[in-house]
Amino acid sequence: MSPSTLSSAFLAVAAISRIALVNAQPDPADPTPLVDKHYAYPSGIPYQVDYNTAAIRGPQVGYNICNSTTENQNSMCQTSFVNHIDDFCLWAPPQPNSTIGDTEGQEVAWCTKPGHGTRIIPSEALQGVQLIKTPNYIQIVGFIDQTLVNINADDYGGELDPHGADLRGNPLGGLMYSNAFPSNGGNNDTYQQVIDWTNFMGGSAFCLKICDPAGQNQQGLCQNIYDRLGCAYNAPNN
Repeated sequence: MSPSTLSSAFLAVAAISRIALVNAQPDPADPTPLVDKHYAYPSGIPYQVDYNTAAIRGPQVGYNICNSTTENQNSMCQTSFVNHIDDFCLWAPPQPNSTIGDTEGQEVAWCTKPGHGTRIIPSEALQGVQLIKTPNYIQIVGFIDQTLVNINADDYGGELDPHGADLRGNPLGGLMYSNAFPSNGGNNDTYQQVIDWTNFMGGSAFCLKICDPAGQNQQGLCQNIYDRLGCAYNAPNN
């Protein structure tokens, strides 16, 4: 493909993505966007963030209050954490052999270590992980045996984010927290809610980027409109 053709293709995809963002409309039954639902951790979190049965996509499939009683490989916890290279969670399906496209609204949290009330990523699943930490965002990327987190081996996946066509997020009701932002002052016992984040899963790889809510340009650094361009564009890494 020539450079001019490639450039045209890129611009076309970017235009489509912007149109999709502009056309995103709140569900009348649940008009408050997920990014506007803020909860202090852990005391302020409700059992379910998105519980409205009248909403077009229905309520979320899991729950947000997660603890030792919910921590097992059948957990339906939808509260995720990103703290460090050895302490982070990914969004992945609750049922084996699933595709991200078919289950994006239903994903649950899979974490690298116990203590979050979630499913645990099997130790042999992660096959290389890189951490990039900047003043305004934290990025974790890597290779993964995705079948061990219930993703079909041939699925090239897609993006999970707190927006979606109805602004209710994918997964529905999915919350994200971190104790690692510079604005947290190094206090590992205090978690901040991550408002803007993105997680691509599929093709035996993943990338996860979370933006500091007190940082600069969080919406620009954690874009959710280039979902067709994958990790290489949204989370450059080596």
